[in-house]
Amino acid sequence: MAKVLKIREMTLGAGKPKICIPITGKNETELREEVSVVKTVCCDIVEWRVDHFEEIDDVEKVKETLGELKIILGRIPILFTCRTKQEGGEKEISAEDYINLYREVIGTGNADLVDVEMMLGEEVCSTLLECAHNNNVYVVMSSHDFEKTPDKETLVERFRSMQEQGADVPKIAVMPHNAGDVITLLAATNEFTEKYADRPVISMSMGWLGSISRISGEFFGSALTFGAAKHVSAPGQLSVSDVNYILKVLHNTDNE
Repeated sequence: MAKVLKIREMTLGAGKPKICIPITGKNETELREEVSVVKTVCCDIVEWRVDHFEEIDDVEKVKETLGELKIILGRIPILFTCRTKQEGGEKEISAEDYINLYREVIGTGNADLVDVEMMLGEEVCSTLLECAHNNNVYVVMSSHDFEKTPDKETLVERFRSMQEQGADVPKIAVMPHNAGDVITLLAATNEFTEKYADRPVISMSMGWLGSISRISGEFFGSALTFGAAKHVSAPGQLSVSDVNYILKVLHNTDNE
C-alpha cells in the first residue's frame, strides 16, 4: 500500500483525492485577485504557476511574492511550479537558471512542494531532489505529453523511474486522441500503484476527452486532481466547484 504524505494539515494519498487550484497571475495584483477567489472555495492545496509571472527573472521578487502568498493562504500548502515551454508552460529557461530559481525558492521555506520536470534530466532532478529534501520540501516529479498518450508499458516505466530517482510524488499528464488513450493512462496508473508504488501518485488525461480522468482517478490510484477557481492552467481542467461537487456525490454514494 502506498504511503501517505503529511503536508501541514493535508494528508496526500489517503481518503478522497485532494484538490489543487493553480494560480497563474501575471503580476501581484492578479495573484491577489486569484487568491481572494481561492479563499472562498474548498481546496486542499494551491499551485503557483510562476512561469506566468512577468517578473519571474527577478528571483528576489519571486521569493518576496511567494512569502506574501504564504501569509495570505495561511494553512493551505503551496506547490511551486515553473512549467517550461517544452512541457506546455510559458517559460523558456536554461537548466542553470531553473536550478538557481528552485534552489532560491526552496531555501525560503515558503513552498511546501516543488514541481520538477523529469525531462530536464537526471542531473538536474537529482540536484533539486537533494536540495529540496535537505530543506524538508517535497518534490512532485512531473512528465507532460501534450501531443499523445504513450503506451501503458512506457507510462508505467516512467512512473517507476520517477520513484527510483526519489520523487515524493510522481506525476504524469498526457493527451488522448480517443477513449482508448484515456483507458491506457488509467490502466498504467492502476498497474503502477498496485504493483510498484510506495508513495502517492498523480495522473491525468488532458483535454475534454480526458476530463473523466480528473474525477475518476481515485479509483485507479491518483491522489490529487486540479480544479480551476478563475483561470484554467491545462486543457480539460474542470472548475473547482464542479470537482468538489462530483467528489462529494461519489463519496456520499460510497457511504450509503
